[in-house]
Amino acid sequence: MKQYIVTASEMKRCDAGTTQRYHVPSLLLMERAALVTAEELLRVHGDRPCRVLVAAGCGNNGGDGLAVGRLLMLRGFRVACVLLGSEEKCTAETAAQIDILRAYGVQIDSTIKEDEYDIVIDAIFGVGLTRNAEGIYREAIARIGRSGAFVCSVDIPSGISADTGEVMGCAVRADMTVTYGFRKLGHLLYPGAVYAGRLVCRDIGIDERGFLGERPYWYTHGRADGGLLPQRRPDGNKGTFGKALVIAGNRRTAGAAMLASKSVFRVGAGMVKTVTDVDNRGALQQFVPEAMLVTYAEAGLSENVVLAEAWEAFRTELKEAAAWADCILIGPGIGRGETAYELLNLCVRESSLPLVIDADGLRLLAEDDALQTSLADCGSRGRTVILTPHLKEFAGLYGCTAEEARAHLTEYPRILSDRLRCVVVCKDARTVVVKPDGEAGYINATGNDGMATAGSGDVLAGMITGLLAQGMSGADAAVAGVYLHGMAGDLAASRKTQAAMMATDMIDCIGDVVSSLRGEPAQSITGAER
Repeated sequence: MKQYIVTASEMKRCDAGTTQRYHVPSLLLMERAALVTAEELLRVHGDRPCRVLVAAGCGNNGGDGLAVGRLLMLRGFRVACVLLGSEEKCTAETAAQIDILRAYGVQIDSTIKEDEYDIVIDAIFGVGLTRNAEGIYREAIARIGRSGAFVCSVDIPSGISADTGEVMGCAVRADMTVTYGFRKLGHLLYPGAVYAGRLVCRDIGIDERGFLGERPYWYTHGRADGGLLPQRRPDGNKGTFGKALVIAGNRRTAGAAMLASKSVFRVGAGMVKTVTDVDNRGALQQFVPEAMLVTYAEAGLSENVVLAEAWEAFRTELKEAAAWADCILIGPGIGRGETAYELLNLCVRESSLPLVIDADGLRLLAEDDALQTSLADCGSRGRTVILTPHLKEFAGLYGCTAEEARAHLTEYPRILSDRLRCVVVCKDARTVVVKPDGEAGYINATGNDGMATAGSGDVLAGMITGLLAQGMSGADAAVAGVYLHGMAGDLAASRKTQAAMMATDMIDCIGDVVSSLRGEPAQSITGAER
């Protein structure tokens, strides 16, 4: 199920559209937000009255928090309310919440007392924060951090940027964050995802109609959706389900070829032909006997006449294999030598097949501006090309540092995609997928830190290639591959633990994940809904 992920400005536009175009009063939305937040707190803590602190700012986020405090007070909780900032600067809705509390006889303090609290409701800043938290706000955030209480942030942890997830000087580290209508980028991107704790998104009467036709750019998938998978023909054969050419693994990296090739099969492709160094033949035949092999000797480009003739014979066989295939994957473990470059050059300049470039293929591409130009020309002519860089590989292609790439995860991949006319899958703790001139970009919410292990990228590249072989578009194959890869990682972690899981464990879980999405009997999928 597609779910929009919004920026602060998009959320404000949706709020305004809901109140102005559809005449839903802002104060009513505030009451609904308070009600669902109180419900979530009661679900966690039960109805046993305890000590609650509401730390509120002057904006509507503060009004939400004060309303939550009132609802808990009416249930018998002992609630202390603190307004940080001048009351004269409060929004009309927050001022109304203060008036309601005072009518109930509740005192509104200006500083947090050094008392003990069981629950702290963080409502200092909402999604509109644009500068670092300082002064009384920094002191309040520090006091909340020292409280030892269960911290529930209203909409987003105070001090976290809603657009980037970065810490704006300092931030509240919540145990739970209750947000409304749509998740924000800062909830999914790190470190905001850590500071948010358990994220709960609740409906308060705001939906996509509030965007007034101008939809958000980013989306994710929530509940498992079988529509992500290619359709299977009951009368199909192995050729019907796609033929993939996998160019992977030199004599030192047989594992990359093995993992990528097996993953192509696991997502449903019918046939795989693996191009690899001749030294890898035995390993591949043991690990994935279903794959056909085309082998070469890495020394084939030397000046030795016999070896040169052998290389020319291999080139002929490779072209025949490309004519047989429906798509090509190149890069996992091929190295960065002359042989690897020649293989990449052949794939880019002498083929028109849908192409996935990963790992060493990306590093070689980053070193050759002319080859990048050729790739962009391919994309401009309608060829499907998918690049799958991790942050360091992305930085080499883009021309920045890995740290800059991470800080601009929602910006730089879009620029690179337009420049190279390729689908870009930028892999990090949150992987993003963008396409040239795209109207929408995908942020993946499945997966876990156990997937940061050798071979994980080879598995993903194989999965995307297998989906591409089955006729999916480049963007759809990339999104589905990333989502399924994360689900397989979540299932592997549930079976092996995050610390112990390996890339082969993810491959073993692909079948159960696919079965789950298709509604077929399978073992329970942990983390499929995040």
